Amino acid sequence: MLGMAVRSVQMMVDRGDLEAWKTPGGHRRISRQSVQRWLDVRASDSTGNARSGNPHAAHSAAKGPRVLVIEDSAHYQNLLSLLLKQHLPDADVQVADDGIAGLAMAGRLDPDILIVDILLPGIDGATLITSLRSHPQFRHSHLIVVTSLDEAQRAPYAFALSGVPVVHKTQIVTELPRMLAACVSRPASGQGS
Repeated sequence: MLGMAVRSVQMMVDRGDLEAWKTPGGHRRISRQSVQRWLDVRASDSTGNARSGNPHAAHSAAKGPRVLVIEDSAHYQNLLSLLLKQHLPDADVQVADDGIAGLAMAGRLDPDILIVDILLPGIDGATLITSLRSHPQFRHSHLIVVTSLDEAQRAPYAFALSGVPVVHKTQIVTELPRMLAACVSRPASGQGS
């Protein structure tokens, strides 16, 4: 239901995000209602309005691409949303503020463009990107990474960033529009996003 790795769900249980209990054999059992509540909260868009359970229903009314921004900073969420409205005015833009919510939303929304920060709470961006790349469902998605890390600081994440456009947060206003134009002008090349 969540489209996440077992370990990610276990961490959610440990944090109390999901209600669960352990069987005598030590296996976790998670309440379906708890999962649905978590999904409902995460399905709310940035204005707080609940979205339809069918992500494609909303997109069928929209002319532009589905864009998912996974960024924990409210400042950069706002900046990215403004840039997206300016350069892709018909886009259906959704925002997740942590890696776990972003992974769940990506599975439900099937975004055309994913904009992901590297340093995220829950699941870091590199792990999230690697997870997304392992699913054929996201082969059509374009991926753009935004980060405050300089090139040397990004070295530990090189395994996830290979072949992915990366923009430093200080350059978002100047570089993101070009990257967005490239995304909408060509189909995804299977960059594994």
